[in-house]
Amino acid sequence: MVLSPLLFSGSSNLNLANKIAQLLNLSLGKRDIHFFPDKEIFVEILEPVQARDIFVIQSLFNDPNIHLMELLIMVDALKRAGAESITAVLPYFGYARQDRLIRSGMSITAKLVADLLTCSGITKIITLDLHSDQIEGFFDIPVEHLTSRSLLANYCTNFNLAEAVIVAPDKGGIKIASEFSRELNLPMAMIDKERLDPYNVEMRFFIGNVANKTVILTDDMCSTAGTLINAAKTCHALGANKIFALVGHALFVKNALVHLEESVIEKIITTDSVSSSSEIKNHSKIHVLSVASLFSKAMSN
Repeated sequence: MVLSPLLFSGSSNLNLANKIAQLLNLSLGKRDIHFFPDKEIFVEILEPVQARDIFVIQSLFNDPNIHLMELLIMVDALKRAGAESITAVLPYFGYARQDRLIRSGMSITAKLVADLLTCSGITKIITLDLHSDQIEGFFDIPVEHLTSRSLLANYCTNFNLAEAVIVAPDKGGIKIASEFSRELNLPMAMIDKERLDPYNVEMRFFIGNVANKTVILTDDMCSTAGTLINAAKTCHALGANKIFALVGHALFVKNALVHLEESVIEKIITTDSVSSSSEIKNHSKIHVLSVASLFSKAMSN
């Protein structure tokens, strides 16, 4: 007899986990997660998992250190309880921006986290919109890399695309922008930037034409919003009529929401890959699309 898979969730994005479970006609597995008085994490699996294929949903954001450790402990508990296989479903893969050695003395955290996940006993990864494709190669286990591109591009049919152009906000975003350009059959432009520090960027030059056009900025994530806002300012100064943004992961840290409200960007289309606060959900310029269907299809397969 083939046993049906079981679905568990960490504490980082329960809303998305419940949406995925509903689409799969499954209930989230019972578990107990709490802190000891000294802040160590306790996890106990509260139902039989022996010889079962397990999915564990966890986004590594909003205190990624806690959520990463929580995931590792949960995987260890499932493995010791006799799970047949454990697939980690990571709607947002944290520590991904440090994916190469810039100078001696720094860590490649994306590789470190990949090693930790692999060594924990996870047998497969399903993730979304990795910061760079090279991260897939950091794993010694299968990785299914999903993209929110079609979901976000489909929403763009609500815009007037007759005079629209896709704009990469920096050189690192050229690949994402070119994929949206092909998906929507639109021309592409690019801004080059220099990062001055973790919070500030400076635009250096522009390639392409945005005058009298609708600009669609694209990026894999928005953290402090500095890159998007400065890119939007540049496009506006060059004569863009309207400016929208498509963002895979809505991190929106520090004062990002306030700065976006004050910016020339009309609408930011993003996903629920990370847990959204009520402030984000009610923000006048932000529209959140669910990636639950992307993950439920991948998990069904």
